[in-house]
Amino acid sequence: MPLVQKNSIKENESDDIFASFDLSVSVPKYKLSKDEISPRHAYQIIHDELMLDGNSRLNMATFCSTWLEPEVYTLMNETIDKNMIDKDEYPQTAEIEARCVHIVADLWNSPDAANTIGCSTIGSSEAAMLAGMAMKWRWRKKMDDLGKPTTRPNLVTGPVQICWHKFAKYWDIELREVPMEGNRLILNSAEVLKRCDENTIGVVPTLGVTYTCQYEPVKEIADALDKLQEETGLDIPIHVDAASGGFIAPFIEPKLIWDFRIPRVKSINSSGHKYGLSPLGVGWAIWREADDLPKDLIFNVNYLGGDMPTFTLNFSRPSGQVIAQYYNFVRLGREGYRKIHQSCYDTARYIADEIIKLGPFEVIYDGRGGMPGLCWTLKNDKAYGFDLYHFSEKLRSRGWQVPTYSMPNDRSDLVIQRILIRHGVSKDMGKLLLKDMKRCIKHFKDNPVQKPLNEKEYGGYKH
Repeated sequence: MPLVQKNSIKENESDDIFASFDLSVSVPKYKLSKDEISPRHAYQIIHDELMLDGNSRLNMATFCSTWLEPEVYTLMNETIDKNMIDKDEYPQTAEIEARCVHIVADLWNSPDAANTIGCSTIGSSEAAMLAGMAMKWRWRKKMDDLGKPTTRPNLVTGPVQICWHKFAKYWDIELREVPMEGNRLILNSAEVLKRCDENTIGVVPTLGVTYTCQYEPVKEIADALDKLQEETGLDIPIHVDAASGGFIAPFIEPKLIWDFRIPRVKSINSSGHKYGLSPLGVGWAIWREADDLPKDLIFNVNYLGGDMPTFTLNFSRPSGQVIAQYYNFVRLGREGYRKIHQSCYDTARYIADEIIKLGPFEVIYDGRGGMPGLCWTLKNDKAYGFDLYHFSEKLRSRGWQVPTYSMPNDRSDLVIQRILIRHGVSKDMGKLLLKDMKRCIKHFKDNPVQKPLNEKEYGGYKH
């Protein structure tokens, strides 16, 4: 029987999906079609198209969760219709968010975790911007009280994630990003002091630098700023960008002093959807004391059924990720988190030690003294018949997504590869990756590249 218009006959729902009229024609991609189609068919069309994406489990570039327990999917489905901002309509969800704030504050050694102030966010970038706004507002009030101009604020950082560049541009702040120099690839106290003045709204060390996975020395920087205050009177606060390390260090290195045990640390941000083990879309911003979050940044809304305070850059958002974060806290406890993250470190260090044995690579960070990950560079790009960009492309043919990128600022000459070991990346997977790396090295030995790639031609990950 020839195909006829769908509306001329009632399609039999028992027909094979790929024999249906809906899938015998191409649906419009950039405008709405005239008629509706079966939900089963619409799902199949989109499902099939998404098969062209990479496998997230093989994405070694991302810090974010790519494996979740089945119970998390159930909770996400059960809360898909709950708006996190609507605390009057969903009071128990609001209560769970508040519990999470106190749990995180306690994890970061808040001096008064039971009465701390903080909030959930869409991710660590939003949390960082909220903390940055609080720093600017506090600095501006201080300068107003002194009768001094407030037109030239600056922020001192090391090599930071792009969200801080956005913050500086959006809020008209001079970003004094300390450039990498020689073998120094992270921030240190000496470089901080060179750039601080009365217009510095804060210093932002990173606990888990995006480029190299290393921890910046928060305590060392705080001690230097204490001494600066003694000598000059400048009182410059610290905000710790713990996007990645905030849910690792407390479990793996509890004696590392980086958090609210340091009085100068006024706020901390972290991503729940990274090593907090939650699904994509949740971050946390916590302030040391209520006074560290200026009250005029908090808005009250009454048109959702009650009078509610809010401090966010967005408004409506799903609640499932916050609920999933609470599930992880209840499910794992301190020991559960410790075991998961220690397993990640063990795998990262194993891979780092094995990569050294491969020959062509020089390991820059080996999973010790920072995040559970590693990064390396090529010893001599002419000696081995490939560059790192070609190496990434070859690994991608097996499904592995291993980023290659140049370092920022004064070390743009240094090109590296980096992988993160997350929950769900097992030692067995690491062995499979190493086996494919050996295959790639042999391939390029037999078929050396004729022309190096650059970042633009590579089209891969920047960081």
